[in-house]
Amino acid sequence: MGDKKNLLLLFDHPTEPVFMDKGGDGTLFNVPDHYLTDQYTKICKKAQYRIGGSKARMIDLKEISIPDLSFPMSLGRTEQFSLMLKSHRQMAGHLIEVFTKLLSVEDLLSVAAYARDRVNPVMFHYALSVALLHRPDTQGLDLPSFAQSFPDRFIDSQVLRSVREQSFVVEESESRVPIVVPVNYTASDLDHEHRLWYFREDLGINLHHWHWHLVYPIEISDGADRRIVDKDRRGELFYYMHQQVMARYNAERLSNHMARVQPLNDLDEPIAEGYFPKMDSTVASRAYPPRFDDTQLSDVDRPANQIKVGLNDMKRWIDRIYQAIHQGYVLDTNNERIQLDEVKGIDYLGNIIEASVLSPNTALYGDVHNMGHVLISYSHDPTNKHLENQGVMGDSTTAMRDPVFYKWHAFIDNIFQEHKGRLPAYTEEDLSYPGITVQNINVISQDRINRITTFWQESDVDMSRGVDFVPRGSVVARFTHLQHNPFTYSINVVNSTGATKFGYVRIFMAPKLDDRNAPMFMADQRRMMIELDKVGISIPPGQHRFVRSSTESSVTIPFNRTFRNLDNNRGAANSAEELENFFCGCGWPNHMLVPKGRVEGMSFELFVMISNYDNERVDQTLVGSCSDAASYCGVRDRLYPDRRSMGFPFDRVPRMSAVLLKDFLTPNMSTVEVNITHEDRTVKLP
Repeated sequence: MGDKKNLLLLFDHPTEPVFMDKGGDGTLFNVPDHYLTDQYTKICKKAQYRIGGSKARMIDLKEISIPDLSFPMSLGRTEQFSLMLKSHRQMAGHLIEVFTKLLSVEDLLSVAAYARDRVNPVMFHYALSVALLHRPDTQGLDLPSFAQSFPDRFIDSQVLRSVREQSFVVEESESRVPIVVPVNYTASDLDHEHRLWYFREDLGINLHHWHWHLVYPIEISDGADRRIVDKDRRGELFYYMHQQVMARYNAERLSNHMARVQPLNDLDEPIAEGYFPKMDSTVASRAYPPRFDDTQLSDVDRPANQIKVGLNDMKRWIDRIYQAIHQGYVLDTNNERIQLDEVKGIDYLGNIIEASVLSPNTALYGDVHNMGHVLISYSHDPTNKHLENQGVMGDSTTAMRDPVFYKWHAFIDNIFQEHKGRLPAYTEEDLSYPGITVQNINVISQDRINRITTFWQESDVDMSRGVDFVPRGSVVARFTHLQHNPFTYSINVVNSTGATKFGYVRIFMAPKLDDRNAPMFMADQRRMMIELDKVGISIPPGQHRFVRSSTESSVTIPFNRTFRNLDNNRGAANSAEELENFFCGCGWPNHMLVPKGRVEGMSFELFVMISNYDNERVDQTLVGSCSDAASYCGVRDRLYPDRRSMGFPFDRVPRMSAVLLKDFLTPNMSTVEVNITHEDRTVKLP
């Protein structure tokens, strides 16, 4: 069997021919002549000799019969690939099926090398990544960050020009200096939405969004393994991950003295906020088009992109979904009722709204989420009159940069909340854990009690393997991002049952005051609750103190998974770390765990609940399965590790007597006011 790590070389320099050097050490593929494109058939060997001489490391590709790739090849190599478009998802699904059904790693390497120079580079990256994640013989490969393969999706186009200049002019041995990514390049202070640049344009947040949709594909071809999409509680995860994004975004808005985001309720109303991304697509060799202030949405009819969707289509689908929620059931393709109950209802809705292949009736309920992105992303050229590509809203790697993403997802979340609002409120009995009392909780950071400090920090990412057709060598981009001092939770618990109990510690945080600086009502505050951590504990009889570090969060991935050097951060061969690295890349970035707060300080309410683990645990083995960021990403090849609804106990409207958070508390809960102070300073790298 071939070395599966050779597959990783196919991600290097994605727009260069496959026969060019890979891996940063001059490694070359020995490509069979009929695998080469016509353009390079006669010059391949000469070019390889020029690059590596006679001593280059060569990887032989096995000559095999190539499956039919005509369908995925129908998308041009310079077109913009989008998971929002069904035709693109179908092409990618076909390629995933081809990659997953090949009998060996050696065969996969050969077919993937052949496909690499013939299919769209971004679609190739996506399809091969999904295949490597789901093939039994390739799990454990530490795939490169998407930012390292396609840095153009994450940095200013002027920075990309500087990267190319330095690569050409400065020898690597002459110590190239990091290229600084500016923090104010998409707008000026005249645009009040620009106050949120550090959230919307954060590298880790945008990588999280891309990685989540990679781990949870929407669609596969009919012949592929359905388990690639059909993962435990997949639809509910779509709802909850995006709901948490909205809670975090609104907390950042309040941190910047801004009102909570207003949902995009009326598709006929102009979109007030414009966005000018200042980025180029190296694949399309075009700039990402802007959206001007007060842009009016209109029907999209672009035959070249195989997309036709109207505003009336959207309204009709939305009305049908609301009708189903109010009726309490959806209809499948056989006109059979599927109840939207307390357990599975949210999962069905998630699959319907995202229009995954798990939707019980796409013809009836449509493709609301994706087509909303499409209408917005083509609003500048809905009929392809000007031959313009999609805007940033059409791509999962760039969509979160645009302020309208949050308006659209505020609307999407309201649909889910309509369902949640029809479920019975949790009773005190539902929430209590008899015999378990949380006496108090404190947060300790740098020897200070209940005070967390945020600041700016510089971090580097090596993007050299995504910068094509330039001299080799390390090229580093330096990002400025939000960071906080690490902290620990100190929880005092009393177990009065006389026997050891097992509990699930659930930790959330929400702003104490609303947009008007008034105490937040529980009905509103529950939707602002940010999940910070969730962990099972053993509680012996008597009084005990439990300590948990913020770096252990079940929501986040470690800092070095976002800002990493692919070569320096690999685990040992076949180690548990290496076996899980790719899936573990899915998770919220740890440097964005808490909101920015304010210079003068901002009050948040930290909430802790210890629920009955015996009633909520999922009996399965998690050893060897990535569960670091299970709250937002689930666990690879396992069930979601919590039987409760995601977001419990804040996923439903509170009982009538719980007007404020303090009214909601039962003895197994506690709150404390935490002050988050932002220091406007930057921790710089040398």
